[in-house]
Amino acid sequence: MYTRIISAAVAIAAAIVLLILHNTFVFDLAIAAISIAIIYELFKATKYAQFKIQSYLCYGYAFLNAFMVIMHRHGWLYFINERFYFGIFILAMLALYLKSYETFKYTDFFVMTGVTMLVTYSLETLLNMSGNVFMLVLTLCGAWLADSGAYFVGTFFGKTPLCPKISPKKTLEGVIGGVLCNGILLILISLFYDFVLDGPSVNYIVVFLAGIGCALVGLVGDLSASLIKRQCNIKDFGNIMPGHGGVLDRFDSVLLVAPFMYYIFSRGWII
Repeated sequence: MYTRIISAAVAIAAAIVLLILHNTFVFDLAIAAISIAIIYELFKATKYAQFKIQSYLCYGYAFLNAFMVIMHRHGWLYFINERFYFGIFILAMLALYLKSYETFKYTDFFVMTGVTMLVTYSLETLLNMSGNVFMLVLTLCGAWLADSGAYFVGTFFGKTPLCPKISPKKTLEGVIGGVLCNGILLILISLFYDFVLDGPSVNYIVVFLAGIGCALVGLVGDLSASLIKRQCNIKDFGNIMPGHGGVLDRFDSVLLVAPFMYYIFSRGWII
């Protein structure tokens, strides 16, 4: 427990620094590093890391996807858009497929490109929110606070297993508690933003519903990651955060919550 608390404190401090620097290249590079780390952990868990050149191409695409945001923000290299370097990435992966078809099967090609595209797409929505720290805070809290609420409610009131074969410790009571806590906590964060920081008016009904949605969407991401770990016979995706596991162990919910919240914000339903 002491190790988990120390790791969490360090992670929170790092997150605060990145949020302060949310509108700088530091945030973009941090998202690139997180994307690469998640892809690496998935490849390592599923044994796809053995395809080293293909893996490096996937890492390179994840880095380039964030790096080009920095370039475009300064008005540089506009002629190199996402469709352009995505096309080059796919052509390069196909060339490796043709070259190494005896060991690198079509299933390997689709899994590696699919994982890379899903991870970069999800975290790219955080880059799209980088100009508004409130959007980032509400999104990350929406992904992470529900799990904490579910843990405490489940500890004291949990009796009904939710899906014991995938995640034995999760209970139906804990999930319900986490869902409600998430909606309430996002409202409290929004109240602070609205009245203390004097931000634009917030639609609190949508915030509460968004909190519920984040908890449910994040639960799908959490359970999916747990299932992958069980099928790969591993406890955690990594050990970069002692007591917490790898990067994906902390961002499994964010991968689904970030696109969900970006859509809600982009429709103008919250602000």
